[in-house]
Amino acid sequence: MLKGFKDFILRGNVIDLAVAVVIGAAFTAIVTSFSDNLINPLIASIGGANADGLGFYLRAGKEATFIDFGKIITAALNFLITAGVVYFIFVLPMNKFKEFSAARAGTTDEDEDSVILSSEAELLVEIRDLLKAQRSQR
Repeated sequence: MLKGFKDFILRGNVIDLAVAVVIGAAFTAIVTSFSDNLINPLIASIGGANADGLGFYLRAGKEATFIDFGKIITAALNFLITAGVVYFIFVLPMNKFKEFSAARAGTTDEDEDSVILSSEAELLVEIRDLLKAQRSQR
């Protein structure tokens, strides 16, 4: 029972996805605060003294028509910062750990790929032979 759970947990895709979701969600608040309090004021200062930031109004005097490029830039920076932290702090070390474990066990990804490819090739040969036999019976 525990071996099955261990195999499930140590499967690469499950770990990567779980880490990305949990840590990404938790780290988003920090990145958003950083962006709102540091990056947004810097971007808004580029817009000029009488502007509301880096953007413009489609119709003067209507707040709902303001296109804010600063918020778009901030959202892109939020994404890049969060993705970078999740990758370099969690995913990269986990991949190194998996490589270390595989090297310690004496297996490589190429060995596993060749086994999969050879079994797929065998299956394709069997299908080809069955199709030839079926054509010859006609």
